[in-house]
Amino acid sequence: MDLKAQLLSDKIVLPDTFFEHVERYIEHLLRWNKIHNLTGATTKEEVLEHVYDSVFPVSFLPKIDTALDIGTGAGFPGLILAMALRSTKFTLVEPLRKRAGFLQFIKADLGLDNVEVLNKRIEQVPPFGYDFITSRAVTETQTLMDFAQPFIVKGTLLLFFKGERVYDEIQDAEHVKIIKTAKRHYLLIER
Repeated sequence: MDLKAQLLSDKIVLPDTFFEHVERYIEHLLRWNKIHNLTGATTKEEVLEHVYDSVFPVSFLPKIDTALDIGTGAGFPGLILAMALRSTKFTLVEPLRKRAGFLQFIKADLGLDNVEVLNKRIEQVPPFGYDFITSRAVTETQTLMDFAQPFIVKGTLLLFFKGERVYDEIQDAEHVKIIKTAKRHYLLIER
């Protein structure tokens, strides 16, 4: 995948540092992954697919000041979005120590001063209102909504990365939008 060409064709505007940061991130991830098994993606091509999947929402998101990513894993989508949205303060919540350690390393290596990594379960994070809450491949929608509840304020946008079964998980269609790409269903909920 030619990530730069794909993002340009989608008219997604990114900071000048984004592609350099992604290259360094991929190098580190592939190296760390051999030892620590951080993600199922084991090739550069597979990681690029996850990066594209993570950054695509920049094409439809409004300006965001604060963001929370529940279960960031190896960085998808929160860390990638933090590289793309440099003026947004991201809190990445990851309970597994090896993944949180990797996220801290990347934060330091890339100088991502807009990122805070919390090595905790989401239930252990003190309540705080966020403009934007996201999660990818963590659990079904209702459970994500329950996890997110202490962090939702009026106007909070929630973005959950889903597959085709998203339609089975939506009860309340009010304030809900589904943005589809060839491989992803982005569930956008406004509170």
